[in-house]
Amino acid sequence: MKRIDALRSVYPLLEQNIVVTIMGAVAAELQSLGHRPNFFYLQHAMGLASSLGLGIALCRPARRVIVLDGDGSVLMNLGGLTTLARYRPKNLLHIVFDNESLLSVGGFPTATSTGTDLAAMAAAAGVPRTQTVDTADALAAAAQGAMAANMLTVLVVKVDAHYEPPRGTAGFVTELTLLENRFQFERHLREPDAAAAG
Repeated sequence: MKRIDALRSVYPLLEQNIVVTIMGAVAAELQSLGHRPNFFYLQHAMGLASSLGLGIALCRPARRVIVLDGDGSVLMNLGGLTTLARYRPKNLLHIVFDNESLLSVGGFPTATSTGTDLAAMAAAAGVPRTQTVDTADALAAAAQGAMAANMLTVLVVKVDAHYEPPRGTAGFVTELTLLENRFQFERHLREPDAAAAG
């Protein structure tokens, strides 16, 4: 499965929720599907998307936070899984796209290519709900299930090590400038919960 097809399958869930992505292809592909002011593309901070998402989830418990991450980033900050498990925000869904590769920085293989199981690691860290999926339909169903369960969930999504820069983008970057994205996102976070949800 291509990651962009996986993103398409959950895009309707992203539209009304706070979304933090890791750098690289995940950010560029999400933006190509349609940018929204509630999307924050965390550039130049590999490994820290879940940390930022956790902070927002704890500060805004009435809002759903969805983190879109990659296997290389999670492996770079494994302590992030233990911290998620420690605080267990019910409003946080952590989706990890696992292509078994550091695709955005040269395509080097990650530990998942030799057997490391990120969902099992998250469960061992204490995350109450984990699951691995490998089709777009399974991802959509698992994400809906996570929303209904209202419990910290880590979903690992097995995807191909494939990337075609979306039309209008160069390489692995978004066309939205860092500062513009930051200020849009900050204004969105300042909205009252009722207005943001509506």
